[in-house]
Amino acid sequence: MSDTPATPLPANTSRETSHEANTQWGGRFAAGPSAVMQEINASIGFDRKLWRQDIAGSLAHAAMLAKVGILAADDESAIREGLAAIAAEIAAGRFPFVQELEDIHMNIEVRLTERIGEAGKRLHTARSRNDQVATDFRLWVRDAIDGLSAQITDVMRALAIRAAQYAAAPMPGFTHLQTAQPVTFGHHLLAYVEMLSRDRARLADCRVRLNECPLGAAALAGTSFPIDRHMTAETLGFDRPAANSLDAVSDRDFALEFLSCAAISAVHLSRFAEEIVIWCSAPFRFIRLSDAYTTGSSIMPQKRNPDAAELVRAKTGRITGALVGLLTVMKGLPLAYAKDMQEDKEQVFDAAEAWTLALAAIAGMARDLTPDTERMKAFAGSGFATATDLADWLVRTLKVPFRTAHHVTGRLVAKAEARGVGLAELSLAEMQEEEPGITADIFSVLTVDASVASRRSYGGTAPGNVAAQARHWLEALG
Repeated sequence: MSDTPATPLPANTSRETSHEANTQWGGRFAAGPSAVMQEINASIGFDRKLWRQDIAGSLAHAAMLAKVGILAADDESAIREGLAAIAAEIAAGRFPFVQELEDIHMNIEVRLTERIGEAGKRLHTARSRNDQVATDFRLWVRDAIDGLSAQITDVMRALAIRAAQYAAAPMPGFTHLQTAQPVTFGHHLLAYVEMLSRDRARLADCRVRLNECPLGAAALAGTSFPIDRHMTAETLGFDRPAANSLDAVSDRDFALEFLSCAAISAVHLSRFAEEIVIWCSAPFRFIRLSDAYTTGSSIMPQKRNPDAAELVRAKTGRITGALVGLLTVMKGLPLAYAKDMQEDKEQVFDAAEAWTLALAAIAGMARDLTPDTERMKAFAGSGFATATDLADWLVRTLKVPFRTAHHVTGRLVAKAEARGVGLAELSLAEMQEEEPGITADIFSVLTVDASVASRRSYGGTAPGNVAAQARHWLEALG
């Protein structure tokens, strides 16, 4: 699609005069709008993105009008050929977008009339720009959902592949960003696969709800022409026509739901991006990203900045802002259509673009990163990470209540901390001072490997569990 900005009509153009172009929406107005009105009213600068959907909707509408006898067959044929030529013009960047024509709908309709004459003026029979734009926008969002769902699947696959590779590689698990218990790197990556699977499911649900066709609702009340709305709905791949003409032209739930899906997913991507930033930092050095996903500093030659991850984190602000923006636009609008709703598209377009880029960056970094497994394992045992294993041993072996075991373990942690050693470096005698029943077997559970291997409960971090779950996802994702 051409990114050439819309331009005013030149004085010697062969298209309709400026006054006529300004009054496409009726003969009531004797004078054209002011320059300010033209600027605030025009949407062609951004809604040209809908050109494919607008042409598809017009083709379906024309075919339906011809089938029910409203449009002559030769007019329908001319419209079809004219729209195909316009599609080729736009795809090649040769289409003369004109700001005075306000939007993509009028730009295409006027161009069609220039090409085929009176038949072009018959296309708008039994429809309004209100149901036209609602249809186009739904089609665009539906297409975006399909593309984004495929991208989410790709990110899930990339993460699942790495999870399978590192199913048995220990790393510290954190709560409050403090060392909690050892987990495996594969287990950590699979947590994001689960999040993304919910993101994908939300998009699928959103697609089901949006897949109703507004075309034929006309301005707000339906039409007196004997149209076949089921035919246009089926032609455009919708499940059914929208049942209420008022709702059909004024509903933007589908856009809000899409942005809600985007915002939740962006938060998930941002959380992973934040972890990449942390893992790349010098105090951690858990992973390394190649030059493909990092940048340098203008004055510090040693720097390798994880800018791709930082920008994914920042994109979340744009996406969540788009959701809040559209909610604010819609919150006080009475039925049916109001011009406020022209402000729906830029936010959706921008959020979709940001989401697409963030998913691509996360997929790339997931495939690019190189973990330092030895360093992660060393950190996994820090901060008394096996304290819970000690407490669990007391419960299993000595049959003491867990709360009692918790207190005993807490005292042992305090003792080790005072000496500046780990739990496994305490002597058996020192442990028995707190609990006489402790035996030398306690040391078998105080290693990182033993800790992760013991977490065999469903959904736990035991390497066998992680490997099996990674295989499950790789099979499911294809």
